[in-house]
Amino acid sequence: MTVKLVTDSTSYIQEETLRDLDIKIVSLAVNFPGESFDEESADYDDFYKRIEREGIIPTSSQPSVGTMIDTFKEIISRGEEVLAIFISSKMSGTYECALQAKKVLLEEYPQACIEVLDSKTNCMALGLQVIEAAAAAQAGKKMEEVKQIAQDIRDKVRFYFVPATLDYLIKGGRIGGASALLGSLLKIRPILYVNDGMTDVEEKVRGTKAAIKRIIQILHEDASKYGLKHLLVHHIHDHERGSELAHNLSNLFQRQVQSYSIGPVIGLHVGPGTLGVVYCTEE
Repeated sequence: MTVKLVTDSTSYIQEETLRDLDIKIVSLAVNFPGESFDEESADYDDFYKRIEREGIIPTSSQPSVGTMIDTFKEIISRGEEVLAIFISSKMSGTYECALQAKKVLLEEYPQACIEVLDSKTNCMALGLQVIEAAAAAQAGKKMEEVKQIAQDIRDKVRFYFVPATLDYLIKGGRIGGASALLGSLLKIRPILYVNDGMTDVEEKVRGTKAAIKRIIQILHEDASKYGLKHLLVHHIHDHERGSELAHNLSNLFQRQVQSYSIGPVIGLHVGPGTLGVVYCTEE
């Protein structure tokens, strides 16, 4: 049977790729006071302009079990198999929601095949797992092989990023007030990374330029040691600097490097101006 991939909106996979590989998206939601909308339908630039203008940091919420059931049911009712890969279970309840949907559907469709994976990350570090798996499925690979391909990418993918300001981390309660204030005064920037499903601090440096330079150094060391399979840039509402970093990495590694926008659900936690690098090693 054919394997179909399902993921969530925080993968930030480009529309063309979603269409070409027939990847289904389940959207998380963004919640302002008195207003909620699906991330998938949001205009990213308008969203970031709004939070800068209004000074309100919204919250996010996971998809409903009903939405997940409907998405899976559409696939299994055609006699196809589902491989669903979602944002880290330590960052969102989306993965657990999918497990609940799977349990409900297997009672009605006991012969169905629904596999749910925790990506242990987000953004295109998640997206690369989905894309590789979807390409394998489209090539006719069976579930176990498709699933293993996704897990192999998960083990080798890295995501480092640096916020332009500590304000969003402070407001979100992800950094202590006193240390954050001192960090802001000294222009200290944490290099953040996704570590076993959670955002963690790799190290702290003075200034964004120094942080990006250090991320490139880490990338270069890993690429030299393990080879480089995938490389891309992420940015939050900073197309110019995202494109500039992608251009520099293209020259440095002699390959085409694209810049991808990060949407509201992830972006509201670290704020506009954030730059990051996602890469996957060969070994």
